[in-house]
Amino acid sequence: MTAILKRGSRGAAVRDLQTWLSKALVQPIHVDSDFGEATEGAVRAFQALAGLVVDGRAGPQTIAALKQAIAAPKPGRPEPDKSAMAQPAPPAQPLSITAAPPPNVASLKLLDTARKIDTLFVHCAATPEGKDFTVADIRAWHKARGWSDIGYHYVIYRDGSIHLGRPIGQVGAHVENHNTGSAGVVYVGGVSADGKTAKDTRTPAQRASLLWLSAQLVEKHRIKRVRGHNEVSSKACPSFDVRKDELGRLV
Repeated sequence: MTAILKRGSRGAAVRDLQTWLSKALVQPIHVDSDFGEATEGAVRAFQALAGLVVDGRAGPQTIAALKQAIAAPKPGRPEPDKSAMAQPAPPAQPLSITAAPPPNVASLKLLDTARKIDTLFVHCAATPEGKDFTVADIRAWHKARGWSDIGYHYVIYRDGSIHLGRPIGQVGAHVENHNTGSAGVVYVGGVSADGKTAKDTRTPAQRASLLWLSAQLVEKHRIKRVRGHNEVSSKACPSFDVRKDELGRLV
């Protein structure tokens, strides 16, 4: 586990931190491997800029956000056409869903945060049915738009495995005007195989994992609302009505 760097810390880890901060901030700081007042101020400045809890301490989530902020977008598969999301969400399909841990539950760690989260937003990646995409793919698309990192906090693959996106302690970039105080979960899919129509493409494994993850996050962060992106936007995303889904009955 990454140690928390704070006032008084010294050594190579502090040197790396100072180097990354100098790249991420407009005003470079002196790199001397000594975590003093200037370094603490730089950490606080970056945390405020990145939407993290501002405490002047560089823990795992601050380090992760910092690394992503200075990393260049990696080339990958082009982002699929998103025009299908301009349509209304398709009618809800009455399905019974049972929550189940993801296949990678043994290695999955749901991170803690002091950031207040009262709403969980559910999204689809607006990718074609039957095609696999990764956190790295979505991260590249979002960084190409000039964002500091992937906009979502958790990504659910077609096999039901759950993967970490943006650190949960960092304000996301997934619902315009609603990012503060919320967390974003996205499932891969959401568009028909031809890429032209919004469709609830969740596999049984995705449905089970999404319900399990949402329940875990509701309990962990005392979340009061689970909503679909389409409840606050004209977009079809997540291509179903969360209010008529088992997700809508979690709180």
